[in-house]
Amino acid sequence: MDMEEEIGFAKDSADEYKSKNCIHMDAFRWVKRDSYLPVGSQNLKAVAKAKLRYDPVEVDPEEMCKMAREDPQSLANYSVSDAVATYYLYMKYVHPFVFALCTIIPLGPDDVLRKGSGTLCEALLMVEAFHNNIIFPNKFTGDGESKSTKDGHRIESETYVGGHVEALEAGVFRADIPCKFRLTPAALKSLRDSVPQTIEKELLREFGIPLENVVDFEERCAEVQETFDHLLAIPARMENPRIYHLDVGAMYPNIILTNRLQPCAMVNEEICMACTYNRPDAKCKRVMNWEWRGELTPATRGELQQIIQQLEGETFGKPPKAFHQLERAERQTIEKKRIQDYSRRVYGKTHLTRLEMRQTMICQRENAFYVDTVKAFRDRRYEYKELLKKAKASIDEISKDDIAGLKAAQGRVVLYESLQLAHKCILNSFYGYVMRKGSRWFSMEMAGIVCHTGANIITEARKLVEQIGKPLELDTDGIWCLIPASFPENITFKLQNHKRKSVTVSYPGAMLNALVNAGFTNDQYHNLQPDGSYTISKENSIFFEVDGPYQCMVLPASKEEGKKLKKRYAVFNLDGSLAELKGFEVKRRGELNIIKHFQSAVFKAFLRGSTLAEVYESASREADYWLDVLFSKGGDLADTELFDLISENRSMSRKLEDYGAQKSTSISTAKRLAEFLGADMVKDAGLACKFVISRHPLGTPVTDRAVPVAIFFAEEKVRLHYLKQWTKQPALTMEKVNIRDLLDWDYYIERLGSCIQKIITIPAALQGLPNPVPRVPHPDWLDNKIKNRFDALRQPRITDLFQKRPPGEISPVINEYGKRSHDGSPGEQEDDLERDADKENEPKKQKAVGEVCVSTPLKTS
Repeated sequence: MDMEEEIGFAKDSADEYKSKNCIHMDAFRWVKRDSYLPVGSQNLKAVAKAKLRYDPVEVDPEEMCKMAREDPQSLANYSVSDAVATYYLYMKYVHPFVFALCTIIPLGPDDVLRKGSGTLCEALLMVEAFHNNIIFPNKFTGDGESKSTKDGHRIESETYVGGHVEALEAGVFRADIPCKFRLTPAALKSLRDSVPQTIEKELLREFGIPLENVVDFEERCAEVQETFDHLLAIPARMENPRIYHLDVGAMYPNIILTNRLQPCAMVNEEICMACTYNRPDAKCKRVMNWEWRGELTPATRGELQQIIQQLEGETFGKPPKAFHQLERAERQTIEKKRIQDYSRRVYGKTHLTRLEMRQTMICQRENAFYVDTVKAFRDRRYEYKELLKKAKASIDEISKDDIAGLKAAQGRVVLYESLQLAHKCILNSFYGYVMRKGSRWFSMEMAGIVCHTGANIITEARKLVEQIGKPLELDTDGIWCLIPASFPENITFKLQNHKRKSVTVSYPGAMLNALVNAGFTNDQYHNLQPDGSYTISKENSIFFEVDGPYQCMVLPASKEEGKKLKKRYAVFNLDGSLAELKGFEVKRRGELNIIKHFQSAVFKAFLRGSTLAEVYESASREADYWLDVLFSKGGDLADTELFDLISENRSMSRKLEDYGAQKSTSISTAKRLAEFLGADMVKDAGLACKFVISRHPLGTPVTDRAVPVAIFFAEEKVRLHYLKQWTKQPALTMEKVNIRDLLDWDYYIERLGSCIQKIITIPAALQGLPNPVPRVPHPDWLDNKIKNRFDALRQPRITDLFQKRPPGEISPVINEYGKRSHDGSPGEQEDDLERDADKENEPKKQKAVGEVCVSTPLKTS
């Protein structure tokens, strides 16, 4: 039977089933590209739970054939449940999103859904370029010839340094548990003095409200300044913190818009020489920095030339061909391999990494089609964000008794949240698109400038936050931090002659926006006028947004000394609900279920207790519970429950034969599945491998001790035969086949213990507490770390008491004749006379001291 002849659908080269007479809309494509759900939460059940707020029926793949024979009704229910969940997911999220994008992107619904975000960006850019009569560039295929540095090293690959991400702290931070702060008085005084200007700019920027419409501006500013006076009085303090996430809204797109960055606007002096606007005082040339990173060959120019000369004297292949007769790609491959072999033999390495700070000129008069495209899409996303705010506000206005109204309002919140996130995905791709292989508008310089500017913004913001609070984690576009509860937060102003009665300004956001405005505003922005002339203005659309305050933030620690775990944290709202969970195993596919269960329970445990000691004690109880399960070898659990806890699920992305001689637990499991289920089981890609780790054979690597879970559900004779073969236990009998005796419990205790160390024991030690889980010992390096850990209230260094003075204010100590300079003051002359007199009497003093030492008898006790 041919499916294409029967129903018109067939698989194409991309392994997608399509038809000529109808559209096949794949909702999974939306989930992968636009849902912003983590990879481990992209299956239908997880998506339905997150987006549709219900759990559909689920059946394990291994049980489907058995269920089809023994319980077909349950399998039918499962099939219908999947179809219903997919339908409602499509109708509620995918359909509105595709319809919204099809109104601006010149592609069909199927392409809008399936194509990558970079392709959608390119389609938008091509439309805008067409309307501006701009010729489409060819797709970028890379430079054909190899490049070299000025000192003769060949460049193997080059790119730019990306955004700045850094983990600064580890531990548990709660809004209701006091924290040590050491504030910088100079920073507080500077902020205090600039309060009126900072708030005035924020009122005008965010709300468009001039001071004439504000009734109590001076009174509110005076209150903020008074708060700073209290902070200045006691800069070292112990008080409850506020946990904030200070992030830049749409940072990369707004950096592009602020600086008028476009691939076609990256120019140099040679290009500018041909421009009619090129004058010495021209303001259309904006110079910006970026950091270049290159992988270079260690061999020098002379050595490279010798290698090439040697190759030109050799022949290759059958029949033999001279080097210059080979195809270009083949020549490059042989040349690269020969250079790598030479570098490995002579220098002991095949490449070296070099970083360079470079400058690129951006033309501010270039046709703004790229910038206009980004701006239009950004504004479209802002519309959905505004609708999201209104939807959230409408929930508060609905009566709690109106269940249907509340459900509808909550549905609108989820819908607009998904739409704005989907637009965020494509909006952020305008930055990544310029470095994509095959893009029409390619520019490494532009991508480097965007990242370097973003890193500088976060670095400058961190410097300020360090002086008024405690930064915890730096994201690419934001800072997680603690700020004292007594620091100014929200300021409400009364208005007159305005449609609003009052507005509220977030001072932390206003403070950082003033910093960004002062250091990252483009004062060379050129605006094209209808008559063809340009006006120059200041432009800055880079602004911080304040998320929070939050109730709790949990940051794990690394098991290795001197390392921090980036992009891993759990954050809780003030009502105790989970606000954000990033980087933990609980969100990963295939991870041990016992670790997932432990993490799901332990994060909630961090909300219990009123002191840090009580918090860690609460968390340790969860750890002890799961450790008891392993130390007791699952004595209280049925075999099926035990398998569910300790089995691992891994999917093989390729066919088994494609892995060759590689070794892994998944490959070993696949080979053993093929042994007792047949080779047909592993002939295709995507095989799901579910396995446990056996204790036998002793002394062999973990990869050789992976046992498929399916063998424990096979017939007794088959099970016994293969367990004997795999564990190298010929004396094994059916009476002795006990899963608990076969498992490597030390392996599972070590896996769970590693997770407990990262989340509980090491963070507790870094926060000055004893080990809350004694069965999981600290790493050896941790004791020294505890002794040398930073204490916010320790005695300051003596060097901290001095300030560096400008060179002009310091008088030289040695004059031009090589002698000490004098200012002629009487006191200084007297000091000099006394010093000279002491020098004259020095021999007499030494003699007298010697006589006293000789004549004085030693006293014995």
